[in-house]
Amino acid sequence: MNRSLTRTWLAIATLAGLAAAAACGRTDESTPAGPTATGPAAPTPPPMTSGTRAILVDHTTTALAQIPAQWVERARATLHIAYGHTSHGSQLTTGMTGLAAFKGPAYAWRAGGAGGALDLRDTPFSGASDLGNPDRAAWAAATRTYLAAQPAVNVVIWSWCGQVSSATPADIDAYLSAMSALEQEFPNVRFVYMTGHLDGTGLAGNLHLRNEQIRQHCQSRGKVLYDFADIETYDPDGVYYGDRIPNDACDYDSNGDGRRDRNWAVDWQGRHTVGVDWFQCPAAHSQPVNANMKAYAAWWLFARLAGWEG
Repeated sequence: MNRSLTRTWLAIATLAGLAAAAACGRTDESTPAGPTATGPAAPTPPPMTSGTRAILVDHTTTALAQIPAQWVERARATLHIAYGHTSHGSQLTTGMTGLAAFKGPAYAWRAGGAGGALDLRDTPFSGASDLGNPDRAAWAAATRTYLAAQPAVNVVIWSWCGQVSSATPADIDAYLSAMSALEQEFPNVRFVYMTGHLDGTGLAGNLHLRNEQIRQHCQSRGKVLYDFADIETYDPDGVYYGDRIPNDACDYDSNGDGRRDRNWAVDWQGRHTVGVDWFQCPAAHSQPVNANMKAYAAWWLFARLAGWEG
């Protein structure tokens, strides 16, 4: 994904970030019901260390059929996940809910993991909604408070909702440092890094530069990265749209005139059969197939965290 960067459109990216942040609020989509786990922790995945190979989840890891069933089962049995997000981040969980309806109970999830489902606690944190709401630091304190009260949790994921677009290099360094500090404080918890969603500013925009900063950090230091932006830069057939100023809705410039005039997700869905090649589900700010891919990648992530080599 490394490409030469020509010029930085910081002003454009800042405006895009402010607009996206204004659109992001805590979601109240219904999630599968279930009790909150309060008992002793299940076996935890081995802790990440500085010498561990990075786990990079992106558009190349959206082939659900390639994930062995035993590792899906292992993820359900061993992972206890806390996930903080607002609207954009809900694409993972609404996609996962749709996937369970599409493919069956092997992909079921609910807070507490009752009935053999994956234990995923959706927006369980108090004091922060996402990585930039109410500010760029509150999520770390909210994580510490939550983990102190929930020792069974062994995976923590936080998503962005537009704030990477307006971030400075120092802002991203602060995020990366805060994640590293949490990894040191909670060595038996896997912390999943994330890139910010696309904003239409292209390869020269601040969003791409800051996402590259996150990617390089994770790859060089053996971290776990869910590359939100990369997943929505490609369609399910692997066609690349990153050089066509795509945005989070999957709109892109089809003819190079600088205007987004087509939507790759709508086009792809139109060429394929719903209920066979893709499934309907809510997808905040976007299209169902984008949330489909986010769900497939999430299960790839969970299988890797459970021990699958990928």
